[in-house]
Amino acid sequence: MKCPCIAIPIKKGEPARKFLLELDILDKSLKISSEDGELYIPIQRELTPEELAELPEGAKQVEREFESHEKILALEDILGFTPGYEVVGDIALIEADEPEAQRIADALLKVHKNVQTVLGAVSAVEGEFRTRRFKVLAGEERTETVHKDHGFKYKVDLERAYFTPRLSTERQRIVSQISEDDVVLDMFAGVGPYSIPIAKKCKKVIAMDKNPDAIHFLKENVELNSIENIEVFEGDANEIALNYKGIADHVIMNLPHSADAFLDAAIYVTSPQGIIHYYGMTHEDDLYESSIGLIEAAAKKVGRSVEVVECRTVRSYAPHQYNVCIEVRII
Repeated sequence: MKCPCIAIPIKKGEPARKFLLELDILDKSLKISSEDGELYIPIQRELTPEELAELPEGAKQVEREFESHEKILALEDILGFTPGYEVVGDIALIEADEPEAQRIADALLKVHKNVQTVLGAVSAVEGEFRTRRFKVLAGEERTETVHKDHGFKYKVDLERAYFTPRLSTERQRIVSQISEDDVVLDMFAGVGPYSIPIAKKCKKVIAMDKNPDAIHFLKENVELNSIENIEVFEGDANEIALNYKGIADHVIMNLPHSADAFLDAAIYVTSPQGIIHYYGMTHEDDLYESSIGLIEAAAKKVGRSVEVVECRTVRSYAPHQYNVCIEVRII
């Protein structure tokens, strides 16, 4: 389309563009073009002589044909609404029982060029290893991917091991508390989203999980991220912990639905003044108090005491239910 523009030598183009932005008359719907050493900047209206005089020397006001910017397609443009979804690596996840699940899946492939597969969850998080079952709604037939987060890579099969990108900020918060001389014990390590970035900062990580598939991917991810100061164990954390009395400066207990069953072991491995990062699922009417009581009772049994360092809500999990983190120092 033809519209007014400013023609100016390319070397002086950036100061001219900034000036037009300040005037709020740059036509952002059209592409700036160049030819024979001249830059052509589309504008929404003609400049006054005074405005033109403010531009760098050599600027001229002319008319010219311009190409439109391609409109970036959004999910709302296709669906008429914004669906709920999350992306792990190059796989998008939605609920399979969404009323328009197939339309949403097809739209996600169109809009998100990095997404190669859309999975629909056909179950809640379930079983001892807290995994979900999926069906492929669109794209490639697979449930395995590599997720990138804060410079680290995590290979995972979403049907075989639990993983969520939603805890990225929370994981980084924990990483920021770790010092180079610390020994850290990750009781429910999964594929390594806590253990691996922590290992880059500390002296040693001891990582464990009962799910053999999670351990398989954890070992792959240790190699994928060139981690050397980590010991990986498959098995029950209550049993493995018996080998590590009082050595941990930090203990990660990210098993929110049943971490309380492992409190005795967590206290056993925690060094004097060490910190336990305890995750739970609690009701809004009792976010922290009952969980703190459980930790205090477990410590008291072995003659130790608890100092509460911080209590925080990590995220909403269900109506009136919250994923919380309680950090305590074991004295």
